[in-house]
Amino acid sequence: MRIVLFVQSLVSDWNHGNAHFLRGVASELIARGHDVRVFEPREGWSRRNLLEDSGTRALGEFRAAFPLLRTRLYDLEELDVERAVDGADLVLVHEWNEPWLVAELGRLRTGGAAFRLLFHDTHHRAVTAPEEMARFDLFGYDGVLAFGRVIRDLYLERAWAARAWTWHEAADARIFRPLARPREADVVWIGNWGDEERSEELEEFLIGPARELRLSGSVYGVRYPEKAVERLERAGLRYGGWLPNHRVPDVLAAHGVTVHVPRRPYARALPGIPTIRPFEALACAMPLVSAPWNDAEGLFAAGRDYLVARDGAEMRGQLERLLRDRGLSATLAANGRRTILGRHTCGHRVDELLAILRELEAGREAA
Repeated sequence: MRIVLFVQSLVSDWNHGNAHFLRGVASELIARGHDVRVFEPREGWSRRNLLEDSGTRALGEFRAAFPLLRTRLYDLEELDVERAVDGADLVLVHEWNEPWLVAELGRLRTGGAAFRLLFHDTHHRAVTAPEEMARFDLFGYDGVLAFGRVIRDLYLERAWAARAWTWHEAADARIFRPLARPREADVVWIGNWGDEERSEELEEFLIGPARELRLSGSVYGVRYPEKAVERLERAGLRYGGWLPNHRVPDVLAAHGVTVHVPRRPYARALPGIPTIRPFEALACAMPLVSAPWNDAEGLFAAGRDYLVARDGAEMRGQLERLLRDRGLSATLAANGRRTILGRHTCGHRVDELLAILRELEAGREAA
C-alpha cells in the first residue's frame, strides 16, 4: 500500500510526543513493505522550536537514528494537496494540522478519491478545548483513530465523526529496549513542563521525594521556567533540557528507577490514557512508579508491571523500596517489558490499523 501521513512533525520530538509513536508506526509499515510518505510543514511549531533550541545538528541526529524515515517539507501556501495524495491507498491526518488542510482532504475524498481517509487524535483538546476540535470538518473521512476510549466516545457522542476506533500509542520496540550500563544516579524523570498542567504534581511526586530521600537524579524536557529549574537543582536533580527521544533508553539505563507524573487533564478527565512515556519506560525494562491515573482500559497491571503512589508520602516509600530491593526492581522491570512486548508495540498498532482497513473494506463490499 501507499500510505500518506500528514503530521505536525516526524523529525522533531520537541514537546511533541506523537512523533515518538509515528516514527515507530512508519518504521513498522516500511519494514512490512509499504510505501510510506510523510508530509510536515516547514514552519511547524515543534520543528521551529527544535531548530531554535539545538540547530541543524538535531536534524542530522534524526537522520542517523532513523535512516529509513524521510519527510517531505511543505509551505502552507504552496502545498498541492491533490498531488501529495496521488496514488495513496490510505491517508492518515494528525489533529495538529491546519483545519483547511483537513477539510481539503475530506473534499478530495467525497469528490471520488479512492484512498481511505482517517483522522488521528492524540491530545486532550477534545475534552479541554472542544471548540478547537469542532473547527475540523471531518465530512468525507472514513473515521477517527483516538488514542483512548474516552476520546473515541466523544467523537461519536458529539457527532464529529460517524466512526471512531481506539488506537492507543505504543512503544517502538526497535528503539526502546533494555541496555546494560552502570547505574550513575537514582531517579530520572523525562517529560516536559506542560503549561502548568502538572507543576504541583511534579513537586509532590518528584521534587519533594527526591529532596527528602536525598536522591541523585536527572530531569529532561523542555519549557521549564527558571524557577522550576532552580527547584530541581535544590532537590539535587540535574536538569538536562531537551533529550532526543531515541537517546531515552540509554539515559534510563543509567538510573535505578523512573517516575510517571501524568498531566492533570489525563489524570482527572481522561481515564485510560497514560500518554506514551510509560510504554517506552516499560519497554526498556525500567522500574517505574506512577502518580495516580485510572487505567480504565486495563492496559497494564498496577503492582505487577509498575507501582503506584497515591501521594507524595507513598512515592517516597515506593522509590526507597525499589532502590533498596534489587530483586523487586528486576521482577517489576521484567513484568513491564513482557506486557509491552505482548500487547503494546508499534507492531501491534500496525496490526490494529490494518484490521480497521479490512473492516472498512468489508463494509464497502456489504454496501
